[in-house]
Amino acid sequence: MKSNAGFAFLRLIRSPNLLFIALTQWLFYYCILLPSFYNAIPPRENILKPDDCLLLIISSILIAAAGYIINDYFDLRIDRINKPEKIVVEKIIKRRWAIIWHWILSSLGVIIGFYLSWKLRNIFIGLSNLACVLLLWFYSTTFKKKLLLGNILISFLTAWVILVMYLCEFHVHRFINPEYHASLSRVYKFAILYASFAFIISLVREVVKDMEDLEGDARYGRRTMPVVWGMSASRLFAATWLMMLLIALVGIQFYILQYRWWLVVVFSTLFVILPVLRVILKIYKANDSADFHKLSGMIKAIMLMGILSMILLKIYTSWIE
Repeated sequence: MKSNAGFAFLRLIRSPNLLFIALTQWLFYYCILLPSFYNAIPPRENILKPDDCLLLIISSILIAAAGYIINDYFDLRIDRINKPEKIVVEKIIKRRWAIIWHWILSSLGVIIGFYLSWKLRNIFIGLSNLACVLLLWFYSTTFKKKLLLGNILISFLTAWVILVMYLCEFHVHRFINPEYHASLSRVYKFAILYASFAFIISLVREVVKDMEDLEGDARYGRRTMPVVWGMSASRLFAATWLMMLLIALVGIQFYILQYRWWLVVVFSTLFVILPVLRVILKIYKANDSADFHKLSGMIKAIMLMGILSMILLKIYTSWIE
């Protein structure tokens, strides 16, 4: 029984998604952030050390896990319709314990954030962690019911997983210092690049998930895009954002060709650009909840491939100035 509860808890906190968050931050740190400083001429020292990065990753995982718990806590009635076989809260883990675990994990994540703020002399780390906890709470209680607002919020928090890495390195006196400006600027460029990718792909996935959960959302008065605008408009919305992403990705490939980053171009074309094109085509062929569930999985795989491209960037030493 205890074993079943343990597996149920891992399902409740979406352990694969937490591993994805950890992988994203770890890759950005070791493949982009550190090389941006160490490959400078002469090499510069960055602020976020490996043990601090580990603490940042742990705090991100704790806050995300707490967010998943509180989301399922408030979504119980709708989940009985949309995915009854996946329910954990009340069915395996009591509602009282779910809310307790939410506050425990959230508190630990915020405490670690303020510890890093004190250690790195950057108050914004702790404040951003606290803000994420509050936003996830209000998302589950209020924003999720609002047209597009919840989708945009979750997409922003997905992008923030990357942006917070740059925040840890940002100090005004270092930014205006010519010795550090180039390295910080390089980190900023890649942070914006990957965060924008994460935002768009996450926004599309949130809309696809809303199309998948149309029945339960409509029954309980959720003002999601498929409920308010209809399926046709939702398909068009998702496809439009994917087309914009596709155009941007193709433009980036032509830009980096001048640096002869052949592995990046080939990898991005095969595992990101072509799959995005495939999803665009399949959005208009999807008819039922199962089809949209498969689409959601495909979009998540695209996000993973995009994040893994950081490994290839580390291979090249001729960084863009």
